[in-house]
Amino acid sequence: MNKKQLRPAIAMIELIFAIVIMGIILMSAPMLISTAAKSGYVAIQQEAINEAASRVNMIMGYHWDENSADETVLDPILQTASPVTDLAEATYLDGNGTGRRVGTPLESYRSFIRPDGSRLTATAAAGLGNDGLENDMDDFIGTIGLNLAGTGTGTNYIEKNVTIDTAVFYISDTTAYNPAGNTINFNADFTQESLTTTNIKRISTTLTSDAASPDELDKIIILHAFSCNIGGYKLEERDF
Repeated sequence: MNKKQLRPAIAMIELIFAIVIMGIILMSAPMLISTAAKSGYVAIQQEAINEAASRVNMIMGYHWDENSADETVLDPILQTASPVTDLAEATYLDGNGTGRRVGTPLESYRSFIRPDGSRLTATAAAGLGNDGLENDMDDFIGTIGLNLAGTGTGTNYIEKNVTIDTAVFYISDTTAYNPAGNTINFNADFTQESLTTTNIKRISTTLTSDAASPDELDKIIILHAFSCNIGGYKLEERDF
């Protein structure tokens, strides 16, 4: 009697399936590599945006104006050329200034009057710029350069030269007041620049890459913020 011995083997259909799967994987490889490279570009862009956002936050932590940068006293509200009368110093019936805006409590530290009794005006629009002291917001007007490097070697190494240009302007502080609804609407216009002093300064940072950067990184990104002329404050202390 003849006996057949069965040995483990791969069926033809299994071999075909394996070849097909390997083909799909090989066809997908270029796409996967491209996606990985683009994710690296996104990471580099995000690093640049984070740097610009950190710069804006840092600038907004400084004094609002050169004339309110005296560290020995609390920042006063500065007088401006704004046409909005409600933002100007209120006056008593005899015409003398109250030192405060309309609606500001007498207990508030936000005042136009310094401890020495003087009132100061905001720096003229044409005078905004770096005076070398870096103690107020417009001292950071100008351009800085960054070199952001990613991972990789040789031709796959990602490197981007970025410039961050910072601009500080006065912008209109006019609001839309609705007496019937007791609402005040303000839409900051970051496209315009006031040639006279107002109660709002616009801070804009513009990120640009050099011509040698990859196309995926060749973008212009602009971040805007604004800061208001409201003076300084301090916390009240009470003993119990």
